[in-house]
Amino acid sequence: MKKLILLLFIILFILTYASSNMELNAQEWKAGVASVNITPEAPMWMAGYASRDHESEGVLVDLWAKALALEDAKGKQAVVITADLIGYRGSYMTDRIKKRLRKKYRLTDAEVILNCSHTHSGPELMKSPEEYFDDEGQTGMHSPEQREKIRRYSEKLEDQIVELVGKALSSSESVRIFSGNGVTRFAVNRRVNRSKTTVSELTKKLEGHVDHSVPVIKVEKSSGELLAVLFGYACHGTTLSIYKFSGDYPGFAQIELEKTFPGVTAMFFQGCGGDQNPLPRRKIGYARQYGKELAAAVEAVVSEPMRELSSNLSTAYSKVNLEFANPTPTQNELMRIIKEDTIPGYLIYQAKVLLNKLKRGETLMTSYPYPVQFWKIGEQNMVIMGGEVVIDYAIKLKQIFGDDLFVMGYANEMMGYIPSTKVLSEGGYEATRSPVFTTPWAPTIEMKIILEVIKLAQKVGAEYSLSQN
Repeated sequence: MKKLILLLFIILFILTYASSNMELNAQEWKAGVASVNITPEAPMWMAGYASRDHESEGVLVDLWAKALALEDAKGKQAVVITADLIGYRGSYMTDRIKKRLRKKYRLTDAEVILNCSHTHSGPELMKSPEEYFDDEGQTGMHSPEQREKIRRYSEKLEDQIVELVGKALSSSESVRIFSGNGVTRFAVNRRVNRSKTTVSELTKKLEGHVDHSVPVIKVEKSSGELLAVLFGYACHGTTLSIYKFSGDYPGFAQIELEKTFPGVTAMFFQGCGGDQNPLPRRKIGYARQYGKELAAAVEAVVSEPMRELSSNLSTAYSKVNLEFANPTPTQNELMRIIKEDTIPGYLIYQAKVLLNKLKRGETLMTSYPYPVQFWKIGEQNMVIMGGEVVIDYAIKLKQIFGDDLFVMGYANEMMGYIPSTKVLSEGGYEATRSPVFTTPWAPTIEMKIILEVIKLAQKVGAEYSLSQN
């Protein structure tokens, strides 16, 4: 009898300890959030459309940068920073920002994600100084006055982001973190449906690859209240082309979610939307509609049970050299391009940038150090890539890592389009926009990126399968 009582006591103790330990594990995450208004205070040049010919004309809705700081049970920290911007041009601004974050908060490149929504209704950002040149009183595609406005805005933005991260880190509190996937369907593959602009045409069968998933991370306070919702979608922020600042549909989605869940910080990240457009478009009503559709998809996910993530954070980062298909241009070739009447102005501008480098005795790049990241938030895998990544990458990576994989594009650096092998072979706009516009990427681009992602996945202990790929 005594042995039976002792056995029952041991079982009761184990069950009590296990229950309390499960509850403790759920509270082992810490997180903090912060937001800052980054709307330009005065008219300035807008980013996204080469056809624009004058500065902004007001504000439709404010632009925001937001940060979510995470800390796991072992004290490892990482930060996601989102912004209603087109993207950081090349590595110039991101290198400056990450250097300051490393010095001030000891955050490595692997522990920082800088993602932009790719709205085409935001301000132009500063490029590397070598991207500018004097040309009959002009500085590249912008006048000296316009360039100065871009410089002042960009430098202020860098300060705001560094301060933003500090606020997110210092506001850390105990949380539970969940992940899930929703769906919404307004993204259309523009490579094969570009001519379909009317409602009647868009109600018929649409062709081409798409990924309509809506990845969601929910951060919940110990009280059960929502602290933050991080969500994504793969679609260009090109509903609007007016001269008023706005976050386009991602901005309206964030506004809608923050109305629906008072006190929450809603953060949007762009997916592999390089060849995806919202259609139809060009009306403010459509931007609001798509924002509400996306917000409703997120609300549907967070309002139902989601997978709770264990408090273990792993991050990895690297750069892989991506080559070009053809040799870089000579001075004579660039001079012929500049004199060609049929070449668009923005390509002539790029030709002048390259020509000025050669005149200074510099060599042109023969490959690009392309940034790739892999995060593992508990059981949730995330692939983070730079540039305007086409949707084929999301589809391929989900075949390898599973349908619940989260995939970001437009992160850290925007150096050009990142075409798949399929898109490269087909040709067209997305296939030809590499950092050196006279040559597309080499055919090895997709293989190199996928292999690099797998290497990073191995570093963080993420599971994958190549059996059907």
